[in-house]
Amino acid sequence: MTLASRAFAQLATWPDLRQAAPSCGLGQAVSSAGGEIAHFHSDRDVDLRLTARAIRHFSKNLKGSGAIRIVPGSQWVTIRLDAASDVDLLLTLVSVALQAQQTWPDPGTYRPAVGCNDQRGAGFVSADHSGI
Repeated sequence: MTLASRAFAQLATWPDLRQAAPSCGLGQAVSSAGGEIAHFHSDRDVDLRLTARAIRHFSKNLKGSGAIRIVPGSQWVTIRLDAASDVDLLLTLVSVALQAQQTWPDPGTYRPAVGCNDQRGAGFVSADHSGI
């Protein structure tokens, strides 16, 4: 079982989440009453929708993690699942995302949550070390 499939299976059991077809059409997703929360695009990369306000609030901490990619202007962060601790980080951030949808909505700057980071080409890029 991959880290992503393990995380997806755990999230699918949460009472506030349900499995959903991703709006971007790639992979699997989980949604809440407030909309899509996460897209699982591969065995390693997950796009998680926070609100723009939550990203601003936590940006210093998010930028300090090598497992997280922030794309300016996006309500999504990309999480690279390389270790069990990254799954724990994802689960924690899903809790933050659920709370952010309820507590920190961005009514004045709301943009539809479609077009996750994977569609922006902003996922993690694997370096080619074959010539090294």
